[in-house]
Amino acid sequence: MRRIHVGNALSAFGLGFTVPYLYVYVAQVRGLGAMTAGLVLAVFAVAALIVLPFAGRAIVRRGPLPVLIAALVTAALGALSLGLAGGAAAVLLSAAALGAGQAVMQPALATMIVDCSETETRSRAFAMQFFLQNLGLGVGGLIGGHLVDTSRVSSFTLLFAIEAAVFLLLVALMATVRMPRAPRVAGPGTAAGAGRSGRRQLLANRAMVQLCVLGFVLFFACYGQFESGLSAYGVEAAGISTSALGTALAANTLMIVVAQFAVLKLVERRRRSRVIAAVGVIWAVAWAAAAYAGLGHGSQAMATAAFVSTYALFGLGEAMLSPTLAPLVADLAPEGMAGQYNSAFALVKQLALAVGPAVGGPLAASLPGPYVVTFLLFSLGISVLALRLGRGLSAVQDHPWGARSRVVARGGSAHEPVTAKA
Repeated sequence: MRRIHVGNALSAFGLGFTVPYLYVYVAQVRGLGAMTAGLVLAVFAVAALIVLPFAGRAIVRRGPLPVLIAALVTAALGALSLGLAGGAAAVLLSAAALGAGQAVMQPALATMIVDCSETETRSRAFAMQFFLQNLGLGVGGLIGGHLVDTSRVSSFTLLFAIEAAVFLLLVALMATVRMPRAPRVAGPGTAAGAGRSGRRQLLANRAMVQLCVLGFVLFFACYGQFESGLSAYGVEAAGISTSALGTALAANTLMIVVAQFAVLKLVERRRRSRVIAAVGVIWAVAWAAAAYAGLGHGSQAMATAAFVSTYALFGLGEAMLSPTLAPLVADLAPEGMAGQYNSAFALVKQLALAVGPAVGGPLAASLPGPYVVTFLLFSLGISVLALRLGRGLSAVQDHPWGARSRVVARGGSAHEPVTAKA
């Protein structure tokens, strides 16, 4: 588990190391223009949407470790070639390889955490994963920003070469991991047939379908707005400076780092559906603060404080979700199917992250009032969807800590009465 957590931190470090500077690198340093730079960012999302369904099938059949190593090698090759690419075609192909590799890393690492944990330890393991991911992203972005120089192509080549080296270092580290023997689906049918069977099984799982719908709304209303709609709203409607926007992003990360383990005990002793519902209420308050920042009549200092508070409240909600969503996906998955379920949920996240900026950015720039009202209502919708999901979950799926406590009180085994019905 320690090696897996180091892997999470290193993969996030590699992502934060280069992704914030991709637009500048392609558009200005390589001189390929804003259109090509925009296509590169789109290619990241498209590559993820293409490979994730196949990744889930491969994790189920081969196990998460070989899939993770293949993804790391692909990402390393993509990063290295991106640093050397000079033409538009080479840049787009390299970005596709890097995006595909990075997309597959997350469900593979998540499935490794599932295989190395039990129901009562899983929330803490995923909380640690989220903490290290944010730490890795922050440190990677900070170091990368000090290395790049827009007047020197070689500084970006060095940046991408270091990222490739980080991924290859992670390959060496993961090669030392000895995973516990977990069930694998390897029936007599073909891989394609097994994939179709897995998809049918997933779609027949009503609770998982409800969770995917809820997940889409969560990622669409929060993560999909961070770097597009909400930032555009802050600059255009609230008059927030770029330095204040940077402060808001830092407040988001700081809140996650400070609050993650403080809220963990509170969260793991509550029903998961109610925790998610509470996040919806917190995010509704965050959007209300954003509405005051852009539409209120206070001073600029008050508007800035309200806007920074919006990002901080989003961070509090994220800290509550990290030990809740991923363990719930794992507990809904039938034995041996965690990889397929993790990849399906990652696919939903990628769809939300692709649609969110496309909808939020133009709406925030042209209609700031309807923009914040719309996403405030989306946040309240999260609470409604979460409570509806809770009615379809078994006791151990919704409240594993409570189920464990009841077993201990009766003097039985923690695993006797809690076989989850997926």
